[in-house]
Amino acid sequence: MKRAAKRRLWLAGGVALLLAVAGWQWRQDSAGAPGTLLRVDPATVNDVALAIGKGPTEHFARRDGHWWRTDGTPVRADDGRMGELTDTAAAAVLSWRPASDFDPARIGLATPVAVLTLDGQRLEFGETSVTGPQRYVRVGDRVALISVRYTPRGATAEATRIKE
Repeated sequence: MKRAAKRRLWLAGGVALLLAVAGWQWRQDSAGAPGTLLRVDPATVNDVALAIGKGPTEHFARRDGHWWRTDGTPVRADDGRMGELTDTAAAAVLSWRPASDFDPARIGLATPVAVLTLDGQRLEFGETSVTGPQRYVRVGDRVALISVRYTPRGATAEATRIKE
């Protein structure tokens, strides 16, 4: 075997080894990732309930591809806002901890800032974290830390007025 051929063979072996190690590391990282708040595709959510603070709970349902507020007489809801709410199901979790690790009052979960229910799965939003723009969210018996971007907000007065 010529010297150049040996060199290429060693180089190809080194590249193959590097690719194998990178693939292994990628699998390890994805297996250890905290995941999302819910194992639900936001596009499949059909029922939403939202309570902000001590306000009344608003109920919404998806019908024929559009969102409707179902409290009393059905009224069209803002599809964009509802998309934001359902996207919360796929919010990237920074970390998970057992709820027993926390005093609910200290992280705002004794009286949640907001309660969002997506197809029967309850998300309770607590206070923001002191370490950055993150919020505590209780999901069952676990507490997640997520970006504040996913905090539910009330409908704006203009959006409420525009809807028929």
